[in-house]
Amino acid sequence: MADKENKTDGNAAGAWYVDTECTACGVCEDEAPENFKMGDEAACVYKQPENDEEKEACAEAKDACPADAIGDDG
Repeated sequence: MADKENKTDGNAAGAWYVDTECTACGVCEDEAPENFKMGDEAACVYKQPENDEEKEACAEAKDACPADAIGDDG
């Protein structure tokens, strides 16, 4: 389960985030490219979802994350 106290750098302010358990596998970026991007060592939520389609894509990314590093406090 993602920990909001251990967010990676670059997360946009809001409910969705990636924490330091991220292994940089790229699954989140594949599932929700409008919202996630890969940094040098980990992913981040560079843009919070703005509509139902983006929220659904973020939820799919969270479900697919092998490291359980995506959080949603919304």
